[in-house]
Amino acid sequence: MTDPLEDERERIREQKRQELQQRLENGGELGDNAIASETPSDPIVIEGEKHLNEVVGEHDVVLVDCYADWCGPCQMLEPTIEALAEETDAAVAKVDVDAHQRLAQQLGARGVPTLVLYADGEPVERMVGVQDQGTLEGLIEQHS
Repeated sequence: MTDPLEDERERIREQKRQELQQRLENGGELGDNAIASETPSDPIVIEGEKHLNEVVGEHDVVLVDCYADWCGPCQMLEPTIEALAEETDAAVAKVDVDAHQRLAQQLGARGVPTLVLYADGEPVERMVGVQDQGTLEGLIEQHS
């Protein structure tokens, strides 16, 4: 039995691979002197406060998803989070609020999902609840 979320993730990954291949073949956005984006195409699972600080310090724009495995809205948001990691220049990080309660409090996560957008090492946006992909892409673009 196949997992519909995994099927959707794989479809998005394949679409992104094809787009990148076309760009490289056509000499598109990635020129000879351009360096391919160093942001990971998968969400980064945060292991603690020090790890989050490293990720935020390493990348210009970071979207942090504070989630819980038992949270229905968090599960609904998961495909969007995966797509943003794959399709945007932002690094996407995930903080399990049950495993990292103190860090979740520091991030201001009073409910889940809570999304915190960092730009240049500073939190610039905080949203609670499920957000649509277009809204999040707009915020990432605004702060890139």
